[in-house]
Amino acid sequence: MTKLILLDSLLQENTMASQTQGIQQLLSAEKRAAEKVSEARKRKNRRLKQAKEEAQEEIQKYKQERENTFKEHEDKHVGSKDDIAAKIDADTKVKIEAMNRSVATNKDPVIKSLIELVCDIKPTVHKNYQLA
Repeated sequence: MTKLILLDSLLQENTMASQTQGIQQLLSAEKRAAEKVSEARKRKNRRLKQAKEEAQEEIQKYKQERENTFKEHEDKHVGSKDDIAAKIDADTKVKIEAMNRSVATNKDPVIKSLIELVCDIKPTVHKNYQLA
C-alpha cells in the first residue's frame, strides 16, 4: 500500500510539474503575443506618422502651386505693386498740375473780387432792427 501511495504521490508530482510547465509555456506564449502586439502597434504608429508627414508635404506642394498660380494671374491681370504705385504717382502729378493751372488762371480775378467785397462797404440798417 505504501508503494501505491508513493506511486500516487509521484504521479501527482509529475502531473503538477507538467501543469507548472504548461503554465510557464502559456505565460511565455502570452508574453510573446503581448510583445508582438506591442511591436505591431509601434509599426502602425510609425506608418501613421509617415502618412501624416507625406500628407503635410503634399498639402505644402499644393498650397505653393496654388499661390504661384494666383501670383501669375495677379501679375497678368492686375500688375505688380510697383506698377500700381507708379500709376498712382503719375495720376497725382497730373491732378496737381491741373490744380496749379486752375489757380494760375483764376488767381487774379478771385483776388480782385475779394478786394472789392472787402473795400466796397455799404452801411445799411439790418432788416430786423426796429426803432423804438
